[in-house]
Amino acid sequence: MIGVDGGGTSCRVVLWVPGMEGLHEAVLGPANASTNFDAAVTTISDAIGTVAAKAGLSIRDLEDASAHFGLAGVMNAGISANVAAHFTFRRLTVTDDRPTTIAGALGERDGTVAAIGTGSFVGRQVAGQVRGIGGWGFYIGDQASGAWLLRRCFEEVMLSVDGLTPATDLTRSILAAHGDDPGQIVQFSLTARPADYATLAREVVGAADRGDPLGLKLMEEGAAYIRAAMAALGWREGEDLCLVGGLGPAYGKWLDLPTLTPKGTALDGALALAARAAEGVTS
Repeated sequence: MIGVDGGGTSCRVVLWVPGMEGLHEAVLGPANASTNFDAAVTTISDAIGTVAAKAGLSIRDLEDASAHFGLAGVMNAGISANVAAHFTFRRLTVTDDRPTTIAGALGERDGTVAAIGTGSFVGRQVAGQVRGIGGWGFYIGDQASGAWLLRRCFEEVMLSVDGLTPATDLTRSILAAHGDDPGQIVQFSLTARPADYATLAREVVGAADRGDPLGLKLMEEGAAYIRAAMAALGWREGEDLCLVGGLGPAYGKWLDLPTLTPKGTALDGALALAARAAEGVTS
């Protein structure tokens, strides 16, 4: 069985072979099916080849496998089918990363998951049925995400440069990192991918933790979005809540709600869904 968790920052693959001890894993670069489809397919193929080699197998040896790919950027059935057409596994399901993330975090139990990494979404599972909000990509969505945080931060930096908002330690730090030249920020914004923005998102989180007014404003905006999405999905006080992804746990203090430690990762969820498919159970 093969599980794939592909996002805007990395692609992780796990292989389990009956009769072999342990799992074989590989981590490569981004695999967002919408941002760069061809690169995502190549990365997934390379990662699968890597885990096959670790198991002493070839790609052809895996053709009878059951696989589940959970990929950021799979917005519709057409994208799913296009990804699947590049692989020859006996059973292959390609979804966005919401089902895998929720399956990994919650297992079979009911609850809500706020997945905040390079991108973002909020999902709720009740009696095995999953609904999700968000995940529409950096340019028109992904609120609260790492990429969104830094893009919003740059927006506020430029307002500060124009004298429309007060400068803060965070705005000064961001400007200094770009040679105190707003033009460098503009040039960055013209070519940067979501993962490029997300690499500096921790600067915003750290600034908020130190009480920087802009850092506080942005983290509160992100937390407000997460709360609104939870409410729209029907979340009720006392229901299980998991914060996952590279930045998910950072929002814990801003949400001020009890949270549970996730049972596993999206990669665990992908492998679990591959196992369900092998047993003839649909997700």
